[in-house]
Amino acid sequence: MKQLIVTGSNGLIGSEIVAYFHNRGWQIAGADNNMRRDFFGEKGDTRWNQHRLEATYANFKHHELDIRDRQAVLNFVEAVKPDLIVHAAAQPSHDLAARRPFDDFDVNAGGTLNLLEATRRFSPEAVFVHMSTNKVYGDRPNTIALTELDTRWDYADATYANGVNETMNIDQCTHSIFGVGKVAADVMVQEYGRYFGMKTCCLRGGCLTGPNHSGVELHGFLSYLIRCNVEEIEYSIYGYKGKQVRDNIHSFDVARCIELFYEHPQSAAVFNLGGGRGNSISILEAFDRVAQLTGKPMRYRYVDQPRVGDHIVYISDLSAVRAALPGWDISKNLDVIFDEIVASWQARQPLAL
Repeated sequence: MKQLIVTGSNGLIGSEIVAYFHNRGWQIAGADNNMRRDFFGEKGDTRWNQHRLEATYANFKHHELDIRDRQAVLNFVEAVKPDLIVHAAAQPSHDLAARRPFDDFDVNAGGTLNLLEATRRFSPEAVFVHMSTNKVYGDRPNTIALTELDTRWDYADATYANGVNETMNIDQCTHSIFGVGKVAADVMVQEYGRYFGMKTCCLRGGCLTGPNHSGVELHGFLSYLIRCNVEEIEYSIYGYKGKQVRDNIHSFDVARCIELFYEHPQSAAVFNLGGGRGNSISILEAFDRVAQLTGKPMRYRYVDQPRVGDHIVYISDLSAVRAALPGWDISKNLDVIFDEIVASWQARQPLAL
């Protein structure tokens, strides 16, 4: 039986990976210490998802592991000897990183290095997939010429008609402290691929989403926005008139991508992975869509100051990943994504039980 390690297994992507690969006959070792609760408080707690996984998937085993603990990580990888590692554990928030820079860098950069070195020592033939982020580009995408439409900003430069590709410069721009730590991890994953010949991949995610996301204000754009509507919480728009755009990719389509990379591995691969233009949406457009589904008007306030390093428009150009992994494409559109997330938050409401 093939062995899989998933870090951040309680989270959105981690739990999707557990389900996806379990259904394909893999043995899965999940590593998580619920640090999301420490980062975001009770509403960020992911134990509910861990318990769901343990109750549902017989070939899944949870391991209480802090990826900052170098010796524990070495011991863990040595014991499992995985065929595939999916590294989805992270501190994911710009704002929190500025308040807790040591924690942010130790988790995002240091934890990634710990896992890479453990893999090199004890399972060098394994495929290593790192969940990176489009924030490695910093605010460089904001230098693209834009046009203002009724409900969104969009690229005015035809070069970016399909979105941002992997050649965009990551230098000489503002990343946020979070973005810098993720750059360090991303480049290190590439370097272990090039220098040691390991099979590594960085997936520079757009807005990763799905029904198992514990969205909070500091992380999880679409999940949190829908949560606010369902729970009738006031949502804060930060700058850009609420017309800022994100491309949303369902966690299932991320899992499909990882499976195909395992089957067709490379060294030091880098792919932008988001929903593409077809799954792009602005905040204002998302307000209208969720209100139509729930029948509840969106409560919100506007803050004129945007977040530091925030993208005005970010759409992933999916040309490279489609070319490298034949058969992969977006399978869940925005209608499916909204339906699933709305249903998930409604099911989690105490009054709905």
